[in-house]
Amino acid sequence: MDEVKRLVAEIKAGTIHPIYFLFGEEAYYIDKLSEFVEDTILAEAERDFNQTILYGKDVTIDDIVGNAKRYPMMAERQVVIVKEAQHLSRTIEKLLAYAENPQPTTVLVICYKYKKLDKRKKLYKAIQKTGVIFESKKLYENQVSDWIRRTLKAKGYQIEPKASHLLVEFLGTDLGKIANELNKLELVLPKDTEISAAHIEEHIGFSKDYNNFELKKAIGERNVLKATRIITYFANNPKDNPFVLTVSLLYSFFSQLLQYHGLQDHSAKSVASALRINPYFVGEFQTAAKNYPMKKVSNIVSYLREMDLKGKGVNANGLPQADLLKELLAKIL
Repeated sequence: MDEVKRLVAEIKAGTIHPIYFLFGEEAYYIDKLSEFVEDTILAEAERDFNQTILYGKDVTIDDIVGNAKRYPMMAERQVVIVKEAQHLSRTIEKLLAYAENPQPTTVLVICYKYKKLDKRKKLYKAIQKTGVIFESKKLYENQVSDWIRRTLKAKGYQIEPKASHLLVEFLGTDLGKIANELNKLELVLPKDTEISAAHIEEHIGFSKDYNNFELKKAIGERNVLKATRIITYFANNPKDNPFVLTVSLLYSFFSQLLQYHGLQDHSAKSVASALRINPYFVGEFQTAAKNYPMKKVSNIVSYLREMDLKGKGVNANGLPQADLLKELLAKIL
């Protein structure tokens, strides 16, 4: 993220602000920035007396301000980091008076995860004038694979598109979870390795052959035998393959396929841009479009809505997941 790089570069260059208010849905960058401040601004010998870590559920705004107004001991500045500050959401506006006149020798970092700071309020405007406001936005699913690729490239690795897609399928868009799994791979694989789906299966535990990615591909190709094998595997391993997740991913696929049918330009570049997918996967949509005309796709999207409700217990008549999976495949194929 460019904004993160800019803030890191500023701090390294000595441009340090008295307040950093870090908020947003994506906790990963909030954690990374606060860790960077914690490890960088003060020399190790200065931290015992001049670095304070507070937790939002244990303190009040008055406690934070009291710590922030202290003077550093035998150092140019002190650092006060408030983690999990979202627990103070009801009283956060009380920080206004301090934000308007912050202690110049204090670096106050507020980690306000999963919440937003109201831009209309005085606190937001005050921090804009005296400090830094950083919003950590959640990445869309189609952006996460590119994030994985860039993150690994910076560390000397490459990754196959299928492998990154597999990670996103099983871990979602939580960058913290994904980063932890990438760290595991870095421990066991030498640099310059191109990480494959086989590496993911061996070292992280996701099956490269029996997953929603392969099910989607098999259905798109109308490969009944392969799709049935995967469905059977899912039925035998329901905890690792939730029915609702399978329906959700197939719904997304067929909704994109409906969009594909409506495109005038079916070139790989145009399709990748319109559907917000990696060009690597355009071929799957081209194949599926031949097997499923627009009217059929529209019907399937309706079926998937029904199956989503059944998966959540609505009009399911107590059917087990195995039977729901069979019904799902029969309605699609």
